[in-house]
Amino acid sequence: MNFWKQHAPELVTDLYEFTMAASYWREKMFEEATFSLFVRDYPPRRAYFVAAGLEPLLETLLDFRMSSSSLEYLESTGIFPGEFLGYLEDLRFTGTVRAMPEGRIFFADEPLLEIDAPIIQGQLVETLVMNALHLDVLAASKAARCVHAAGGRGIVDFSLRRTQGIDAGMKVARCSYMTGFQGTSNVLAGKVYSIPVFGTMAHSYITSFDHEMDAFSTYARTFPDATVLLIDTYDTLSGAEKAVEIARRLEKQGKKLGGVRLDSGDLADLSRKVRRIFRDAGLEDVKILASGGLDEYKVADLLDAGAEIDLIAIGSKLGVSADAPCLDMAYKLVEYKGRPVLKLSPGKRTWVGKKQVFRFHDKDGKMERDILGLDSEDYAEGKPLLERVVVDGRLQRPLESMEAVRRRFAREWESLPEPLRAIRPSCVYPVDASLALEKLEETVASEKEREEIRS
Repeated sequence: MNFWKQHAPELVTDLYEFTMAASYWREKMFEEATFSLFVRDYPPRRAYFVAAGLEPLLETLLDFRMSSSSLEYLESTGIFPGEFLGYLEDLRFTGTVRAMPEGRIFFADEPLLEIDAPIIQGQLVETLVMNALHLDVLAASKAARCVHAAGGRGIVDFSLRRTQGIDAGMKVARCSYMTGFQGTSNVLAGKVYSIPVFGTMAHSYITSFDHEMDAFSTYARTFPDATVLLIDTYDTLSGAEKAVEIARRLEKQGKKLGGVRLDSGDLADLSRKVRRIFRDAGLEDVKILASGGLDEYKVADLLDAGAEIDLIAIGSKLGVSADAPCLDMAYKLVEYKGRPVLKLSPGKRTWVGKKQVFRFHDKDGKMERDILGLDSEDYAEGKPLLERVVVDGRLQRPLESMEAVRRRFAREWESLPEPLRAIRPSCVYPVDASLALEKLEETVASEKEREEIRS
């Protein structure tokens, strides 16, 4: 669900995309170009990325057109000639999209997506494409790390209230569910994406009553089949003892206390003590949910310290990917009029031409290495990762369901070598350029350097 889609997605761009397009138009530059989107390098303590955001992007690209109100706005800027705006009025996306499907694991320098289209089209959608995929990849990759740190325990998204806007909150809920979260606190995401929703109560609920026990009793009367109590408002262990009493009352009704939530303090120590209280009371089935400033690092530390928790809620640090809030994602022209082109800027050099990523697995089915090659190449044992999802502006298969994407990610995760799953990885996955790509790159670079020196 794209919230800007109901307004003007064609204007979700930077001004220079339109000024370049106007110049292309004036010079009658309408030939096909190829643009490649990739992440240059890993943020600290990262060893992989998760492809995400493609399905919502495809919905927008397939309906890309200039509305009358958008054209009126562009005219009001006084920047563009009327004839160019007339050209934009009939513009539609007619290109081809080769992309990694959502849920696929990929690595630095590998194209997540390539677009073949008339250069004006490819240029105008640049910012839209980057905006649509950047946060999704960031959130999905962060969420995958959190799931891994949880070690098989249930994990839910509590990030909405501190994400950078509603659209970001929706993206995080969607991408975290895609990579193995059980659900979200985000009710709108639950409705839109059919994601299970979770929630308990806030401290304000507890303090609105004269006594903590009054709050617990009232909540249990309201939700006898789904009673989860927040027990750390005053004293966590006292709250746990009160939860035992609520459990006894529910048992008389043929019901069970679902769980308790710990949101502050030494969660490892408190969880062990709370578990002991429940165990001594014969309440082995009561779940302990931990929340409060958690991320993959804190979760790993908690479990290493022997925390006895069953469910984990991750909020702000997931929603804003606090330790790595942005990616060095780039969208670069790599071919125009059938001529490979490249950028030679130090530290920002690009690989030329239309490309494909080929993945090789070992005898146990684990990822072994990738080859970044030309789209025209073929490897008998290498699986091509980029798929043609749009051809000539037409979708080549139905949009994928969330469950299909979840299943793909689960398969990908199983094939990711254990050292690369670590939240503090000590190795980098091998991605090598093919001989054909290296030769083409060297040829184009040499020719360009000679041309620029002569000019």
